Amino acid sequence: MGDLFVRVWVNLIHRVHGPLTFRLVLQPLTAAALAARAGLRDVREGRPAYAWALFRRGVERGALLREGWREVARVFVFAVAVDLVYEAVVFRRFYPGEAVIVAAILALLPYPLIRSAVNLVLRQFVIHHVSGVRDGVRSR
Repeated sequence: MGDLFVRVWVNLIHRVHGPLTFRLVLQPLTAAALAARAGLRDVREGRPAYAWALFRRGVERGALLREGWREVARVFVFAVAVDLVYEAVVFRRFYPGEAVIVAAILALLPYPLIRSAVNLVLRQFVIHHVSGVRDGVRSR
């Protein structure tokens, strides 16, 4: 069992170099673009930050997870596929578990963080500019 963890760890570290390294930038950027669009939609609909709602609204958690998965599922599947191609080229073997780990880190992890950040930043912008508040002083 220890050998398995060592192999997985070494393989994950070595994925930073070599062919197809563009995926390490492309996949998080794609997830970020989807998250930004969803965060903007959340602000328009008056919804709270996504990550906050996931942790604090137990009743809505399932619906929020389904919505988030619908947004990022294609990016995740693409990330797994690209990583499997990488494995075939570099290792001449497939390690689907490792591909899922890499895809989760590159595609799934950034999504809730960026969606929530966009929501919070835009909400502050909307509150201060739409309501007429500037530098803490309300204009008349």
